[in-house]
Amino acid sequence: MTVSKRKFKAEVNKVLDLVIHSLYSHKEIFLRELISNASDAIDKARYLSLTDTGINPGGDEWQIELITDEAAGTLTVRDNGIGLSRDEAAEALGTIAHSGTKEFLRLLESREVKDNPELIGQFGVGFYSAFMVADQVTVFSRRAGAPNDQAVRWQSDADGSYTIEDVSKAGRGTDVILHLKEEAKQYLKEWELRKVVKQYSDFIEYPVQMAVTRSKPDPDDDKKRIETIEIETLNSRKAIWLKDKNEISEEEYHEFYRHISHDYTEPAKTIHYRAEGTTEFSALLYLPKQRPFNIYYQDYKIGPTLYVRRVQIMDHCEAMLPPYLRFVRGVVESADLPLNVSREILQDNKTVAVINKNLTKKVLDTLAEMKKHELEAYTEFYGQFGRVLKEGIHHDFARKDALAELLLFETTQTEPGQKISLADYVARMRSEQKEIYYMTGPDRATAEASPYLEVFKEKGFEVLLATDDIDDLIISGLGRYQEKEFQSALKGDLDLGDTKKEEKQKEYGDLLTLMQEQLKEQVSAVRVSGRLKESAVCLVTGEHDLDPQMEKMFRAMGQNVPKGERVLEVNPDHPLIARMQALFAADAESDRLKEYVELLYDQALLLEGDRPRDPVAFARSLSKLMAETA
Repeated sequence: MTVSKRKFKAEVNKVLDLVIHSLYSHKEIFLRELISNASDAIDKARYLSLTDTGINPGGDEWQIELITDEAAGTLTVRDNGIGLSRDEAAEALGTIAHSGTKEFLRLLESREVKDNPELIGQFGVGFYSAFMVADQVTVFSRRAGAPNDQAVRWQSDADGSYTIEDVSKAGRGTDVILHLKEEAKQYLKEWELRKVVKQYSDFIEYPVQMAVTRSKPDPDDDKKRIETIEIETLNSRKAIWLKDKNEISEEEYHEFYRHISHDYTEPAKTIHYRAEGTTEFSALLYLPKQRPFNIYYQDYKIGPTLYVRRVQIMDHCEAMLPPYLRFVRGVVESADLPLNVSREILQDNKTVAVINKNLTKKVLDTLAEMKKHELEAYTEFYGQFGRVLKEGIHHDFARKDALAELLLFETTQTEPGQKISLADYVARMRSEQKEIYYMTGPDRATAEASPYLEVFKEKGFEVLLATDDIDDLIISGLGRYQEKEFQSALKGDLDLGDTKKEEKQKEYGDLLTLMQEQLKEQVSAVRVSGRLKESAVCLVTGEHDLDPQMEKMFRAMGQNVPKGERVLEVNPDHPLIARMQALFAADAESDRLKEYVELLYDQALLLEGDRPRDPVAFARSLSKLMAETA
């Protein structure tokens, strides 16, 4: 027998310490996590047994058992699932291989999860919650199909180390034995275990069983009672998605949502849907209220759980919904798919394509109804998931019009936090307004303070404030809405009916030509502005180029983005431009004039949200100018 003592990885030690001391008010979730792990282990074994008869040669019923021993003070969670080999036990129980580990530790340290125990499940460290109630945890496990003498025994006191050794075990699967702390002995009581299973694991597909003592009348003596041991199933095992909607209470829907999402908040919307006809399937989907912390992570799990004829095939079936609906949680069951379907087969399967089309339409229709009849709730939902939803306009051309109806924006004429739809905006447009104007920026305050909005404010035109980093790409992809073209305040040569613009262009033509020649390496043109009323200059992006914010984002991601053409626009009514015109008339070769041109360009960079080309030279020139005019 080989016994070895090993140290936990550093991050496991930290997780153990923080879980034990940070989630004290929700200790009961340990049972939810262990039952969930047991269910996952059975899912894997059940799936593999479809093609490998050696996994379950006796055809045993899949089950989870809770075993209490009051004398020893232990609670055992037993399953007959896939089990663990020695190497798998060391890997699964001694390390955490999860991209969100650092984020999880940050949350634990900030105590933000004290009242959010669902985060345990989201981060995949549920096993360690056992140490909230146990001062020692022992795991006996044998991999399905392995000989009896190739089992493993893993044990730890949460002291920074664990032991692992080879043992024998009669049955496949895993026993997790908790040596309960004195203050956690209530988890040996039948009523407490029933309560926790009912609350958190009622919809687990496999029976969660426990031996219970019952007192019954003695059939031979009416005055006496005898005690018997009976095996009872604690969970309802209802495939809730296959039931009729009229048979399901709102609380049952919410319980199932908590079970599949590890989210304690109620869902924003429940979609229970059954399709009949050529392709038949059932779906129970949920729209969450809160955005998961890792929804933008590359390894975020996408798609509902897929069942085929009551057998769980995949816990996250990406093929069922497009990535821009990755926030949707739920279950889909089909009888038209083969039990041995693989991810590769799903990608080209016609039945899956039909289900995807139906589910996507159902989710978008539900959001449209929510926006129409429950605007306040929809606005809250949109605040959490609007950015994700927008991705569909870029990736799902066929549905971009439907998605456009779901967009919400703050505008220059709404109160902070208040959002309107594109339909609302168009209905409010001035009669002389031909285009839908929008301004991109990192936040509302920055966008509203921008000099690019000066002419819109003067004329009273409402402007959409597009403050998500992908908004310019999304709006450009949308192109138009209700036959109205979109026009960025940052792009192109605005035509807002300024009759004097052409006249001013001729009046300042020679100065503008000089400025363009001096800045030929930086800008493609210098022209009179149709958007500035108070500021002296601004840089404008080409009509079809990315705006500066979007360009920076792509460059930060390591992408090679061709630098768009910039045009320097000047305000001919600004005193500084008038001063430069006078300098030009007196001496077109003036060094001061050239210095002004350089200062103006750097000022335009600042207004665009960039930095001067040479901050030191810029500060020096500015100081010199201030000293001369003092």
